[in-house]
Formats: sequence, structure tokens, C-alpha cells
Amino acid sequence: MAGRRRKNAGASAGEGAAEAVLPADLELQDLYGAFAAHGLDDEDLDDAAVLVPPVKLPDERELAEQAKAVPMFGYALALARWAAPHRAVDEFGDLVEADRAPVARLLGLAPAEGEVPEEAEVEALRAWSLACDLDLVELGTTADGEHVAVPGPDLEPAEQGDPETVLELWLTAAGIVRELAVEADSLPEEEGEEAEEAGEAGEGEEAEDEDALSEVEEARDAAAELLDEALQVLYETTAFAEPGNETVPLGVLAALLVVPEGEEPSEELLGDITDVMVALDPMLGDLAELGLLDYRPIDPELFDEEEGEEPAVVGEAPLDEEESARFGLVRLTPLGQYGIRQWLLEDGYDAPLVGELAQGDAAELLRGVCESTNVLPEEELRVWVSGREPEAAARELLAAARGSDAYGPLRRMLCVSALNLLGAGAEPAAREVLDDPELGGAVRAWLNALGVADVPVPDRAMALWTVVDTFAAQLLDSGGDAELLRELITDLPVNGDAASWFGELWRVDHPYTADVLEAIGELHPDRALAKEARKAAFKARSKK
Repeated sequence: MAGRRRKNAGASAGEGAAEAVLPADLELQDLYGAFAAHGLDDEDLDDAAVLVPPVKLPDERELAEQAKAVPMFGYALALARWAAPHRAVDEFGDLVEADRAPVARLLGLAPAEGEVPEEAEVEALRAWSLACDLDLVELGTTADGEHVAVPGPDLEPAEQGDPETVLELWLTAAGIVRELAVEADSLPEEEGEEAEEAGEAGEGEEAEDEDALSEVEEARDAAAELLDEALQVLYETTAFAEPGNETVPLGVLAALLVVPEGEEPSEELLGDITDVMVALDPMLGDLAELGLLDYRPIDPELFDEEEGEEPAVVGEAPLDEEESARFGLVRLTPLGQYGIRQWLLEDGYDAPLVGELAQGDAAELLRGVCESTNVLPEEELRVWVSGREPEAAARELLAAARGSDAYGPLRRMLCVSALNLLGAGAEPAAREVLDDPELGGAVRAWLNALGVADVPVPDRAMALWTVVDTFAAQLLDSGGDAELLRELITDLPVNGDAASWFGELWRVDHPYTADVLEAIGELHPDRALAKEARKAAFKARSKK
């Protein structure tokens, strides 16, 4: 798949697009920025913005069952079985005329009695063509020169539901449909006719024909790039969406592709959004036939021009939910996620699955989450704690959270998040580390939040160290989100004597003390207090 060219990968773009275009079924601002690049420099953070988020997928056996349930794929399997032991075909490998109506009836595309509609025969021919493309049927010639088709070797394992065979066949079919969607639906009809004429032209028209073919090729490449970008955006929105909120209005999808980050859609951009919707509509419809998408196409009446009226433009007026649905709705299916992930992997992208980091012990879990740039920490923690005995799991996590290395604060923050998932059953293990200089402050705060009544107050040294450690974790997480850091700063227990408090804080023996003080000095709204923090940061740096 082509790399994304869209400019609005951040939350602000999604939010603006949702407000200006259509009332979305999901909050787009929550879809992006949900994974963090921990401990990276600015250049790395820019790179992390285009990384592919982890997704949840059913196991391969369930995916294979879903693939076999896709009508077009099922038709291809049925026709391969129908071809046994062999069937006569025409010289091009297509169904002979006499078989087309019976095949349409066999597939349930036409009633058992009466005339078979032409559309049903066309659909049967499409299914047969797919079976041939997948080598579910193989074409050959008998000794008498008769053209025949026989079932291919993959038919039997596919019928029996072998996951590897079924998914390989389905992925091949998805790739074919993806290419055909661009070929058939992305180019104006007159351009397609020009391409055909160019292929039949004489030598005198060769230069003109080459120009025409070049234009067609450029249009095809542009359509393929647009479709790839749309599929990647759908992949990301699905990864971050809450269950049940995976459906995206087509106008929102188009806005995410068109509107630059941080901008409101101008009148010109609204027209571009509409153009992108119209271009995507037939292509998404084709992909839906093979189960990559659930798709409600654009209501064609929306863009019909009545005499004296302008055609509809997306985003010009607020719409209710039903009216907005007429502009198209799209949802990526689990099969679609599987297919796009395979394409991304083939193109060299890192496209992880949720839970991949949760297969080892607690140390491997915390280290993996800290060091990965495209991870959903809460999901990895949730997978790891699932089915584990809370007390033993908490003890293992707390042991793994210790350390004064660069990721130590982040490990401890993740450990507390995991304790929240484990609940009250983790209390005995937490009590065991109440006096630990690195863990004691965090577990005391966790126990207090749990409602435990007899938690001892930490001594002054532990309390100050925990302040630095907690703040340092937030500096590492999300690259140091300024708004979140300001909230933490307002809760600092300065108690009116900034010079005294910062005089204690800069002496805290923690690897991030100076960084924390510098952040406070930069972000604190009280100018006098910020000045004290900067002075303390200088002293902390000098101490080293």
C-alpha cells in the first residue's frame, strides 16, 4: 500500500472535520494520539505520527469462516466444486452460453423457474472469473482440442476450512478486487474508451496515443493512491474506536484525507471533500462485495441536480443522523483489518497486533510497552493481566517496575495502571513494598485511591521523590503533553513557599529531577513560581 500523504493525522484535524462535515457516529478527536512515542526526540516523534497502530483480530480459524461466508468468495468455491470432474468452457476460459443460466440458478442469483435475468448471468460470470483467478479451477485442453476446466488443488482444503488456505485465497481475491475497483470505477468512461482506442491506433497517431495512455495511467495511479490512503485511515480509526463505534461517515473519511491539520474546511475544501466522496463511493462498494467493508453507498438522489438548483455539497448545513447516513457510511470489517494489515506488512510497515507485547513475563511486558512507538498500553496490560491471579501478578509487576534507568518512571506508571486492572486482589502485594524507596509512594497513592483506610503517610523524602517520578513519567508519556502537565503542575504541593519547596525538590536524587523542574518552569502560570522552578533546575543541573 502507498504511504499516506494526508496532512491531518492528529486529533485537531479529525475534530474539525467532524464538526464541519457531518455529525459523526464517533468522536474523531479520540481516534488519534492514543498511542505514545516514549522517550523519543522531536524527530522520532514526527516519525511516530505515521506509524500503524495495533489492532485486535479474531483468530485465523474465525477469520477463515468469515471469508467463506462472503457471497462472492462462496460463489467461487461453489463453482469450482460444480466444475468437477471437468466442465467445457469457451476458448477464453469463460462459461459456455448453455451453462450460464444454470450456474446463475445454482448460485441462487436467479429463481429456479422462469427466465434468468441478464444481470444474474453477468454475476455468475464474475464469480467464475474469480474462481479462475484464484486457481480454484484450472483451464486446459483435451486431446480432442476441447477447452475444459477442472477443480484446482486448493479447492478441497478450502472447502474443509483450512485457515491458511482460505485466508491466502481470500487475500488474493481481495487484491484482485482492489485492483479492479480502481480500474473500473475510478476513471471517467470516456477516458476508458480513449485507452481502448489508443491501443488500436495506427503508427501516425502513436504520439497522441501515448499521451492518452499516460493520462489514463496517471489517473489510475491517483485513484489507487486515494483508495490506499482511505483504507489506511479506516484501519487507524477502527484500531482506536470503541466497540460499536467503528462506523465512519464517508464525509468524515473524505475530510480526514483532504483537510490539513488544524484547519477548518473552506468552501473550496468542502467541494474537494465532496469530490473525494464521489470518487471513493464506487471503489468502496466494490470492496464491500468481498467482505472488506460494510458499506452504505451515497444516495444518488443527493447529487441529482434539479433545474435551477446547485448539486449537494457536503458540510454546507447541519444534518441529522438519518440524513447524514445518506451521504454514505463505511465500516472496516475484521476481514478488512486482516487484509489491510497483510498489505501493510508486505510493504514493510510495522503493523502489530494487540497483545503481542503481553506474551512474556511482567518485565518483558513493561519493557516492550515502554520501548514501542506504536502501542496501546492499556490494551497490552489488559491482555497480560487477564486470567492471572491478582496477588501474584501484582508482585511480579512491582518487581519489574523498579529501576533508575531512563524508562523507570514510565514502568512505574504502567505498573499502577495494571494494579488498577487487577483491583483489590493486588492489595497484599502492594503492602509488601510500602517502604520501598521507588515504589512506596506510588503504591500508597494507589491504596488510598482504592479506599484502604490504614495507609501510612510517606515520609518527606519519599513524597518528594514520588512527585519527581510521577511528573517524569508524564514527560516520557505522549512526549510531554503540555495540557496534562499543566494540570499536574496546578496540583503541586508548593503551599505558598515556592523557594523553600523547590529548594528541597532540586536536591531529590532522581535522574529526571532537572527535567521536571525545567518543565515546571516553562509551563507554570505563576511567573514568580516558574522563576523559582527554573532557578532550582539550574542548581539540579549544576549538581551533576
